[in-house]
Amino acid sequence: MRKRSKYRPKGVRIDTMAYVQSGFKKFDEINVAVDLRIKNHAAMESLRTGIASRDEMDVLIGQGNMTEALSRLRPDLGADWAPEIKAGQDALLEVIRRGVATNKFICRADELVAINLVTQIHDAQLDQVNVKDLEMAMDIIGKDWRNGKCRPIIVKEPETV
Repeated sequence: MRKRSKYRPKGVRIDTMAYVQSGFKKFDEINVAVDLRIKNHAAMESLRTGIASRDEMDVLIGQGNMTEALSRLRPDLGADWAPEIKAGQDALLEVIRRGVATNKFICRADELVAINLVTQIHDAQLDQVNVKDLEMAMDIIGKDWRNGKCRPIIVKEPETV
């Protein structure tokens, strides 16, 4: 059997100028801006009322990751809020770890306050970013994922012999 080639051709951009110009647009000028904000706030509301599902928790995880990545990308986007962002991510992780077995994600008051603060920081960041900033933040998140810097939700305990 013949070995397959590793060569894969790159994609071709039909309109490169439109692609470059879209990176300079403010986030609020693109179509998905309102949808993203509604999705984030709906996930927070379902967590607050105690009816959150795994999909909503995934939305909140993505929101927290994006908040952290944007603050790391540009210091003016919340680098001074880094401890609060970390506390919100820790609180969300604890809520998810408690609820992963039962699919009931219920948080305590201090956890809800911390997660809600991350949501507010993320909204303030989205008011100031452009599309290119979001793409670069997604690259940071992907790099962290590939390098194993993300914390697992289900922690495997070491096997005893």
